Amino acid sequence: MADGVNAMLVDGRRGAATKASGTPRRLRGDALLAAVAAVFTLAQLVFVHPSMGLGWDEIVYTSQVTAHHPAAFFSAPRSRGVSLLVAPVASWSASTELLRVYLAVLSGLGLYLALRAWKGLFPARVLATAGAFFATLWVTLFYGPQAMPNYWVAIGALVAVGCTLRALGAPGRRRWRSARGALWGAAAGALLMAMMRPTDAVWVAVPLLVLVLVRRHWPLLLALAGGLAVGGGEWVVEAYAWYGGLGERLGRASEIQGGLGWNIAVDDQMRSLGGRGLCRPCTGDMPHPVVTLWWLLLPAVAVLGAVVAVRARRATATLVPLVCAVTAAVPYLFMIGYAAPRFLQPAYALLALPVADALWHLVKTGRDRWRPVAATLVALAVAGHLAVQFSVLVGTVNGNVDSRGDWARVADELHRLGVRPPCLLTGHESIPIGYYTGCSSGSTSGNNENTTAAEIVDTARRIPVAALTGPGGTPPAYARDWAPHRITDLEIRVAPPG
Repeated sequence: MADGVNAMLVDGRRGAATKASGTPRRLRGDALLAAVAAVFTLAQLVFVHPSMGLGWDEIVYTSQVTAHHPAAFFSAPRSRGVSLLVAPVASWSASTELLRVYLAVLSGLGLYLALRAWKGLFPARVLATAGAFFATLWVTLFYGPQAMPNYWVAIGALVAVGCTLRALGAPGRRRWRSARGALWGAAAGALLMAMMRPTDAVWVAVPLLVLVLVRRHWPLLLALAGGLAVGGGEWVVEAYAWYGGLGERLGRASEIQGGLGWNIAVDDQMRSLGGRGLCRPCTGDMPHPVVTLWWLLLPAVAVLGAVVAVRARRATATLVPLVCAVTAAVPYLFMIGYAAPRFLQPAYALLALPVADALWHLVKTGRDRWRPVAATLVALAVAGHLAVQFSVLVGTVNGNVDSRGDWARVADELHRLGVRPPCLLTGHESIPIGYYTGCSSGSTSGNNENTTAAEIVDTARRIPVAALTGPGGTPPAYARDWAPHRITDLEIRVAPPG
């Protein structure tokens, strides 16, 4: 296979003529990747305020393992991976700042390890550039220090794909130790993806499984399938324990997500690029063209990277992540009726590799008189990219600090009204406001349905209960006789003491 992984690995090592000269080069490569990861960690701590309160989804995941707040309702699409990720801190500390710092450091370490999984497949400068591109996307910086699954699916995807290619390209027994490490890495990457979002893991892994079957690499097939099975095992067990089976849980998850099927959401994703964490329903104007330009150029530059790789007779190492990026993006571009920019993080991480390769090709090749022009254009594009991404990031962080601060202010007012733990909140935004108040949350309908009106009324006889009604809404029938209060734009009805 002249253009396969073996050729890529041989070419990548051709410059290391001796062990003495190769070791410093490898160390310099590792230092370069470590520097990218360290800057990424620092940028998170500087631009994403560690004091920013927890968001809605973060609250659901974190509340499963903390002893300081009641656990929020855990709906069918969710997996326990994020809860396990935050447990070392959230299980004993209620400090949001500590959790943010922990996740920022962990995400930087994850990026470093994910890039190292590709050593030997691309030069260190390409890997560092790919890591820098992915790390400077506003969506990566914003969600890196948050208790959310998509960044970690992206890290798992990078590890799984890179280690799979390394395992396929490690010939003979003399490299058995390297191949064995790659097998464990592929299994670990698959496991991480499946722990975080089992369905996303399957979409990413399909091209890998097909490739491994074609190559008949049975140990690698076992590693990938085993990682997926172990990582998604708990989710499957819950499906049979709580939902009546895997099909039933998948059906309920589809229902919660608006019914999965053919649905073009490309325009929805573009609308979300301006900093909207969740675009549901996704209406309104498109962001400024400057904000969306990089998103439109991304696939074109990635295809250029693939062309470069084919001409250089090292196509496999570029085409495989490109195909996995496409399969990772398909459900969120064509099968769902809403958008969130974080959904495409695995695709962005995988596309970063051919994009970085293409950029270096533009800078390093061509006639001598054109190289300065190409380098200048690439530098201007990088500067524009950074300006746009950090501008969107700052606005997104500020908006979320304000909205999450509103939840905390409502919680303070509820405490003043006598709604203190143990207590129960129902209605509009009861999950996040309930977390900030220290109350359980309940819903009689919708995606988070977990109680009935009769149970709420019965609970009100024992502990404080409040019903929250959003702007333009009407209070539930069981709470219409409760004392009304106005807090921000919410109507709060507090049940009389039992």
